[in-house]
Formats: sequence, C-alpha cells, structure tokens
Amino acid sequence: MNAPGTIARVLARAADVPQGAWDSCAGAASPFARHAFLTSLEDSGSATARAGWQPAHILIEGANRQPAGILPGYVKAHSRGEYVFDHAWADAFARAGGRYYPKLQHATPFTPATAPRLLVAPGSPPGTAEALVGAAMTLTVEHGLSSAHATFLTPGDRDRFTAAGWLERYDLQFHFLDVPPGGFEGLLAACSSRRRKTLRREREQALAGVDEILWLTGSDLTETVWDSFWAFYLDTSSRKWGQPYLTRAFFSLVGERMGSDVMLVMARRAGRFVAGALNFLGADCLYGRNWGCIEDIPFLHFELCYHQALDIAAHLGLKRVEAGAQGQHKAQRGYRPVITRSAHFLPDPGFRQAVARFLESERAAVLREAIHFQDLLPFRAAAPG
Repeated sequence: MNAPGTIARVLARAADVPQGAWDSCAGAASPFARHAFLTSLEDSGSATARAGWQPAHILIEGANRQPAGILPGYVKAHSRGEYVFDHAWADAFARAGGRYYPKLQHATPFTPATAPRLLVAPGSPPGTAEALVGAAMTLTVEHGLSSAHATFLTPGDRDRFTAAGWLERYDLQFHFLDVPPGGFEGLLAACSSRRRKTLRREREQALAGVDEILWLTGSDLTETVWDSFWAFYLDTSSRKWGQPYLTRAFFSLVGERMGSDVMLVMARRAGRFVAGALNFLGADCLYGRNWGCIEDIPFLHFELCYHQALDIAAHLGLKRVEAGAQGQHKAQRGYRPVITRSAHFLPDPGFRQAVARFLESERAAVLREAIHFQDLLPFRAAAPG
C-alpha cells in the first residue's frame, strides 16, 4: 500500500498537520485544498462528525516524519453537500440488503469545484500518490464501509484513481474558459448582435435596481459585512436545502484566515446591502460559490454572479471563471459546458457491476447534454470564451 519508506495513518482533524506542511503538499493552485479552508470548515462546526462529515484525512509521512502526501477525506453518514448525487445508489444498495452509510468521501465539503485531492509534497518518494489511493481502498475495506468516492478530480488525480480500478463518473458544470481583457465588455464584443443587446440591457436593468456594487476582500470583510451576507446565504439555503450547510462562524474564520483569497461582491440599495455573491481566488481562476439576496431585483443574480465575475477576473488577470453546475442560463451568458469527473470504489462485486453499467449510460448522456448546451452559447463563430 505504501510508497517505499512511508507510513500511512488517518487524522481526525486537518489541524493535526501544521499549516505550512499541509500547504506544501496542497500547492497554490486551488484555495479549496488549502489548510485554511479545510480547517475553517472543521473549526466552525460545518464539517464535523455531528454534521455527518467526520474528518478522516489520510496522511503519508516520509522517513523524516514530515508529510509526504495527504488525501483529505470524510466518513459520511449521508450524501448531502457533495453535489455528485448518489442517493439512488444508496437506495439500491439498501434494497439489496446492504448498508450504504457510512461511506468514505474524498472531497472539499460543500464545494463543487475541481481541486487536487492527492496532495503530494515536492520531493516525495515516487508512488506516494498511488499509495494514498491504496490507503483509501484499505480504509474502506477494513472498516466495512460500502464505498469510497473522490469527486471533482483534476486530470492527473483522475488517472491515478481509475488506474487503481475506481469507476469514473461524469458531471457537467459551466466555466468561462478564456476571460477576455475587457471582462463583460469583452464578452459583449464576442457575442452575436442579438445576444449583445440582450446582455447589455440585462446589465443596465440590474444596475438600475441598486445604488452601488462593491468588491470586498481582505480587511474589507468585516463582521458587519459577513452578517449581511449570512442573511443572504440563509435565504438561499432555506429554499434549496431547508437548512444551511455552512455555519455563520465559517465565514468569519475564512475571512480571517484567507481573506485575500476571498472576493465578496455586494450590492447596496437605500443604505443597506441587499444581495451578494461569494467568490474565491485561485492561481488562475475565480470560483463562484454562494449567492443570496433579501430583495428581488431583476437580473441582479446574473450581474453579481456572472457579469461581475468576468470583470473581476479580467481586473486580476485570471484566465477562468468557474460558475458551477446547472446551466441553461449560464450558457446563454457565455459560460461553456465542461465535463467534471469523479471516481468511485465499490468493494461489493455485484454492486460495482450494476453501478458500472449505470455509469456507462450516464457518461454518454452527459456528453449529449454538453453538446446541447454548446448550441445555447451567445458567441459569434470562432469567438473566445
């Protein structure tokens, strides 16, 4: 299971690894693999055993006892907050007499964004990433878990999981892949005449409904600002999930620990904030995460989440904007369909065979859906984005 000269063990908290050592493994590409983000989730009570997310991070240490590789993971008592839906799998396994929960989930909780999962420190022994995959499989079998799931994988991580026999699954998200220097104006320049007029009118109506839009980061993220955004998040959560996944404390902690990687877009009207969109900054990408409002202002959702995101990315020199799943309205605003990938380890042979058949059909359906959304893009022929 282990690379030569390594030891694997399971950690009950990300905080059990020093921040510098963790981030040496995680790298700088994604904020969602970093120590500050994961410890904010755990320390705030958002991702804990009580919430159904029991941390079980796999650590491989080198001969010097320093982290060589980390695979963040959680033992799950449900399938909420994952965004790769397996409720039907759980039902089928239960009907066959099995117990689907607990299961092992390798992901960033409540964050449907592709990020590194196999975190390997520079200079680690060859085979460390593969040893992390093997450790996850051993953990699943030895503790009688139904399955292990690694979601929103980078291409390299996907290859390592599938090489070990994990089943591959496709899903669909919407990303702006090549942000033009002019941001939203650059988008308009690349659009067909009809769509250009529609999008320009959309921005005008959204901006007419508010007094100002602010970009807040770093020290701008005061507790008063977070209180306002918390009200927006609660409104969205009550309509989508019935209860919030994230606690109020999470926002304070993430603002304190990684505020320079947060970009909060807030709209103000009549002296108070009325809507907001939370983004995180990666090395070359702006990640749209949460949105909410307390007033219904036409087109403001599209403005804060998609059009302002392009302007921010252009301003910061970021190449991409990831706007997440669900899609016709995103495709019509220039966000292209992109296949995301996950990998699934199912020890039970019969269950694995049934899921493999399902996934073969599902992958074909996702590819067809991606082609459909390509036809909704607003660009002239050969336009960037």
